[in-house]
Amino acid sequence: MRRLVGLAALTPEDVVLEVGPGLGSLTLGLLEVATHVTCIEIEPALARRLPRTVAERLPGAEQRLTVIEDDALRVDRIPGPAPTAIVANLPYNVAVPVLLHLFSIIDSWRTGLVMVQSEVADRLVAGPGSRTYGVPSVKTAWYAEATRSGQVGPNVFWPVPRVDSGLVRLRRQDPPPTSADRRQVFAVIDAAFAQRRKMLRSALAGLAGSAAAAADALTAAGVDPQARGESLTITDFARIAEHLPDGGGSGPRGSLA
Repeated sequence: MRRLVGLAALTPEDVVLEVGPGLGSLTLGLLEVATHVTCIEIEPALARRLPRTVAERLPGAEQRLTVIEDDALRVDRIPGPAPTAIVANLPYNVAVPVLLHLFSIIDSWRTGLVMVQSEVADRLVAGPGSRTYGVPSVKTAWYAEATRSGQVGPNVFWPVPRVDSGLVRLRRQDPPPTSADRRQVFAVIDAAFAQRRKMLRSALAGLAGSAAAAADALTAAGVDPQARGESLTITDFARIAEHLPDGGGSGPRGSLA
């Protein structure tokens, strides 16, 4: 846990958001460095025990701790000091939806370090053309630059999982300049990867109204209608969303996850 805190490169001015603190091992390490830590914990017994654990192990630090007892996917605001960093050991089954949701509701964060299943880490940091490049890669790129920052074996956990974990460093970046909004761009991403084998003119036919309209929009955006989603950058997807009829509004909106 101290390795995670060190890799996060926090400063004494940082306010950290942690998801799923559990017994509080990482929380204690974060409180040793940051000015404040806000934790989101879905399990009531763990959420209510955490302040007492901090008071026992790091007396006085409980005054710099905020615990939100809720599902991270349902939280729509973060009370207290605005988070400047996200540092978390994310639950493997919901890591990507949780991360994207937090990105969407927090404007103040600037850096992050998350531990996720190794395969998920590969997807978060993948670039165009990679076999692991997909929806998580592109949507993360809307918010942040993601890079691998190490590997963690299963032996450091209890109970011992059957998978390795990967560390992903996040650095906030602005979305590409575009007249389309996030939901319009994400709708294009979802459609493009819904059937990876399809060429974009076919994959986006539902959003555009027809394959011909999709081809016209792709050409106007400077994208080959015969290309596939895995070859495009987040900037490409934003340009496509701009040129679809009603900015992609004729089809279903994309999900955040």
